[in-house]
Amino acid sequence: MRHRAEGEGGQPPERPHGQGPALGRGHRGVAAVATTVLAAAAVVLLVAGFRSSGGPPQPAHRTETVAPATSSAAPSSTPSAPASSSGTAGGSVAPAADFGPVLDRSRPVRLRLPSLGVDVTPLVDLALDSRGQLAAPSRFDQVGWYADGPAPGELGPAVLAGHVDSKAGPAVFFKLGALKRGDAVLVTRADGLVARFVVDEVGRYPKARFPTERVYGTARHRAELRLITCGGAFNHRTGHYLDNIVVYAHLVGST
Repeated sequence: MRHRAEGEGGQPPERPHGQGPALGRGHRGVAAVATTVLAAAAVVLLVAGFRSSGGPPQPAHRTETVAPATSSAAPSSTPSAPASSSGTAGGSVAPAADFGPVLDRSRPVRLRLPSLGVDVTPLVDLALDSRGQLAAPSRFDQVGWYADGPAPGELGPAVLAGHVDSKAGPAVFFKLGALKRGDAVLVTRADGLVARFVVDEVGRYPKARFPTERVYGTARHRAELRLITCGGAFNHRTGHYLDNIVVYAHLVGST
């Protein structure tokens, strides 16, 4: 995966650009262009091979253009969408009372998605390469954290990413598109706390129109989480999925 970073308040200093992440299939190498932080980003893992019946689960709705969701109960999770954007992503911001206290910074060490049976540890750090893109996890069973962005539970949108599949079969985020609003996401941190997130929505976007600002934009006064992988149709000629799956979640507490 690849990203650029930018910003203050826990946001990476420069913004990645390109298309949305590609995390799947037969790995010809991390050739990437992954959508990430605050402006334009992209993650790409070449894929080519495995095909289960119907492919990985994913949201039925594909959002061609997107604007940030808004709510009078809580501040918007992202800055205003670019002028070219229109429509909505189909979700809404959770009520302010539902957000848990923001935590101090501590690196994530374990990710659990109970409804999908996913339990991954340790998590690997992801960083920008010389082109300002975020490199994807080197293995298909790994989940990576954009270490120059917010940590899960910290103020802002923390970003975790992983592959959807490989030539050999399903990868760590193969079922990510099956998450539903209200599902739990549990992130264990190095400080021993388990940050508890709840899914707000699951979006599916063409990589060329990845909603960077919405995904990586500043989250005011709250801690949020993004989980990213590939989805949509698979292009056998290029070895890439055409879309990205993005899970939006917010912190509700910690134990």
